[in-house]
Amino acid sequence: MSRHHLQPAQAVVLGFAVAIAVGTALLMLPIAKVGPGGASFVEALFTATSAVCVTGLIVVDTPVFWTGFGQVVILVLIQLGGLGIMIFAALIGVVLARKMSVRSRLNTAAEAKTLGLDDVRGLVRRIVLISVIIEAGAFILLFLRFLLGYGYTVGEAAWFALFHAVSAFNNAGFALYSDSLMGFVSDPFICLPICAAIILGGLGFPVIMQLRREFRRPLHWSMNTNLVLAVTAVLLVAGTVYITAIEWSNPETLGGLDPWSRVLAGFFQSVQTRTAGFNSVDVGAMHDETWLGMDVLMFIGGGPAGTAGGIKVTTFAVLFFILVTELRGEGAVNIFGKRLSRAVHRQAITVVLLAVAAVIAGTALIMFLSGENLDRSLFETVSAFATVGMSTGITASLPESAQVVLVVLMFLGRIGPLTLGSALALRERRILYELPKERPAIG
Repeated sequence: MSRHHLQPAQAVVLGFAVAIAVGTALLMLPIAKVGPGGASFVEALFTATSAVCVTGLIVVDTPVFWTGFGQVVILVLIQLGGLGIMIFAALIGVVLARKMSVRSRLNTAAEAKTLGLDDVRGLVRRIVLISVIIEAGAFILLFLRFLLGYGYTVGEAAWFALFHAVSAFNNAGFALYSDSLMGFVSDPFICLPICAAIILGGLGFPVIMQLRREFRRPLHWSMNTNLVLAVTAVLLVAGTVYITAIEWSNPETLGGLDPWSRVLAGFFQSVQTRTAGFNSVDVGAMHDETWLGMDVLMFIGGGPAGTAGGIKVTTFAVLFFILVTELRGEGAVNIFGKRLSRAVHRQAITVVLLAVAAVIAGTALIMFLSGENLDRSLFETVSAFATVGMSTGITASLPESAQVVLVVLMFLGRIGPLTLGSALALRERRILYELPKERPAIG
């Protein structure tokens, strides 16, 4: 009898599902909730999914509803989700057994988006090391600021710094303040370290590892690294200008701040659209035009094989260059002096079409189930699917059925439409023939 093995994509999906199930069970324990009784199933499921999928959307107030135990569970789930379930499993295997099976290498390579199986164990170690170093750097800066600038005790400063450093690098957006980070809107010593951790996490581990090796040799950078860095920089600047300009005179957001603080707040919110989810101003009070621009930025997201969500900046860039090539009438898509593989064309189009379908279906369902208008429903849907975590303030008030829709969107967005589709496919079919070619009219 032949043994059935899960395909790598299926293992990734199952790993995240199991982590969410365990997290839900732990958060339903009475010890995890303040006051008598435990959290309801939907409250625990939503929070666990949001943490594992590093989203940050919440249906209950994190610092008020959850006990210290519950907050620790959330923090662990964030770290698990940010690293990746298969990568974490591989790390345990390396530590305990000092070796990795071929199946474990396949699963880890699939989640890390690496092309080969050479030295996967070393890859896992480098990913963990990068995470620890960046989180430690953010932790030290935040710890000193909380301790010296706000009079926190050493224990309080350490806990708040640790939680927000991990949440920031993993692009999770969970905060231990009921108003997220609005109390620090004008404080660069809080906002900038968090932004730096978010940006680095959003670049993706392959980019960070290549920059660590070849920072002074940009000619050796891969197409992936060049695309991620270029598009990230453009979107950060464009997002900052767009948000700051539209909200500049809005008295409920940036209007009441001094000019420097307005720029800082605009930059901070632009960084959050990289799929982080903190907010230093009231997102629900922003103009509709700002929401629409943030919808686009959130949908694009960050870099692949990292802690960010969205369709990924590389997917967006690939479609942009395909468009430019088609408008020029050229045959091959060339990016940074290299020709783009045609297989990537199909992958990019598939990811975007599935993502658009998920967002449209999710928005329609939330509008139908909750009665909310299009602007707020679309923002909430994109935020969930792109694993961002920013909200216009309606998440907690949505009916449970609509919250379950957001749970599904967060899971789909973190796993990736293409990975989930591959995991659900029963088998790959190899076609041994080709049909006649024909061109329909386009446009």
